[in-house]
Amino acid sequence: MPDFLRWAYPLFFSIIIVFAIIELSISAWLVAKYNAHHNFTHRSLRTRVRYTLFVSIWTVLFGTISLIIFLMGPVVSILTSVATHAIFIFMTWVLWVAAAAAVTQSVGGNLHCSTQTEFVYCGHLNALIAFAWMIWIFLSFLLVAIIVRGVIVVRKGDGYSGGLVDE
Repeated sequence: MPDFLRWAYPLFFSIIIVFAIIELSISAWLVAKYNAHHNFTHRSLRTRVRYTLFVSIWTVLFGTISLIIFLMGPVVSILTSVATHAIFIFMTWVLWVAAAAAVTQSVGGNLHCSTQTEFVYCGHLNALIAFAWMIWIFLSFLLVAIIVRGVIVVRKGDGYSGGLVDE
């Protein structure tokens, strides 16, 4: 498990950060268009897209910090513990499931851009929903791996302050 996390954690987190940057770009563009043209179908959609923008910024900023701390290894011991990463990943996981579900619900589940006339930026909303759910899926895999690692570390006797990888 530690060898798996040694290469999988940076890989998964890099993918999550790249997808969050894409999500940030799409949501920022949509927020700018909604603010400039006031052509959102209802205020809840505009609010949910803004929330997705916030979650994207959260993920890019704190995900990058978390990845850098992980790569630094034992230099900052409390910040590289299983508990710290589990709390951060869980909080981010909750934020993303809320963002993905909120935007998905506001458009009625899915959008078929060729047949709908209600939503102005149909393709962009579809991409926003798709990337939100993909980020949530990657965070789910990462959360499961961290929980499994936490169980291993606790059984070994290191407690939750044990590292994600053995040194």
